[in-house]
Amino acid sequence: MMPGDSDGGVGMPEDDAESEINRAVRILRDGGLVAIPTETVYGLAADASNPVAVRRLYEVKGRPPGHPVIVHIAGVQPLPRWAARVPEDARRLAEAFWPGPLTLILPRTLAAVDEVTGGRETVGLRVPDHPLTLALLRAFGGGVAAPSANRFGRVSPTSAEDVRADLGDDVDLVLDGGPCGVGVESTIVDCSEDGETPVILRPGGITAEQIEAVLGHPVRRTPDGPSRAPGMLPAHYAPHAQVVVVEDLDAALALAAKQAQAGDRAGLLTPRAVAVPPGVMALVGGDSPEAYAATLYDRLRAADRLGLDVLIAVPPPAEGVGVAVRDRLARAAAGSEPKGGGS
Repeated sequence: MMPGDSDGGVGMPEDDAESEINRAVRILRDGGLVAIPTETVYGLAADASNPVAVRRLYEVKGRPPGHPVIVHIAGVQPLPRWAARVPEDARRLAEAFWPGPLTLILPRTLAAVDEVTGGRETVGLRVPDHPLTLALLRAFGGGVAAPSANRFGRVSPTSAEDVRADLGDDVDLVLDGGPCGVGVESTIVDCSEDGETPVILRPGGITAEQIEAVLGHPVRRTPDGPSRAPGMLPAHYAPHAQVVVVEDLDAALALAAKQAQAGDRAGLLTPRAVAVPPGVMALVGGDSPEAYAATLYDRLRAADRLGLDVLIAVPPPAEGVGVAVRDRLARAAAGSEPKGGGS
């Protein structure tokens, strides 16, 4: 549903949604921070044209100043304000996937300040597919810098409650748009070089196969590399519990049993429900890559709510959005610390 339907399209009456949007616009124009819902994860938004506001965003997140953030815009029309050049491949991808979980890296204009780009000559742009945030962007009339609404390096939030638990009073307003449907961050595609093959810098809600089908030619994929875009650090998305990724279910069950016997509070995250060894907490991701993606960050947060020392995760197949899930699990494992008696 869209704004104007009986519940405002965001789980609240239409008048309440409009009032919250107007309040959010005022806060953004005054240099404040607003947590916004998207189809991927909740973002922490600041006026992208206000360097002071963006610097405050970095401070609240604890984000390294040279790590770029994505500018969220209301549609393709504002592109010329932020992008100095839009190659044909980028135009076709925007037409096919916006609004949606796709970020395009393009040459920046002067409107994209250094605080947003991390000093790079490119800027990341996307149009989120959520009626509440689209209405906010239209009312605001500008772009918002909006990385995930959590402390840097930790698990991304997929509900308003997650945002409040992480950021508390450091965010001026949380727009509650319900749970995020996709559950993992946007796919990032670098289209900044004229005549060059686009590069997928980060897998996400749009798959490589979907991108190649639209373009009619292959794209390059770089799962690792320098921090050219958000979410590319080797260690990221980590709960406090140690995350261990194990491909084989039987091996994961054996490791979970060993950890529990050693005195750890152990959990097992699997695509489908299975019988777990005594003393092991069972968490289910989902029996499809899409379902696993939609629940992934909630399950990582559940590991901390349950006080687990270690979470052993069996990833989904490396197909579709499962590629993004496996990427996030690998980075969560790299970012977690061994804990407990058996770790």
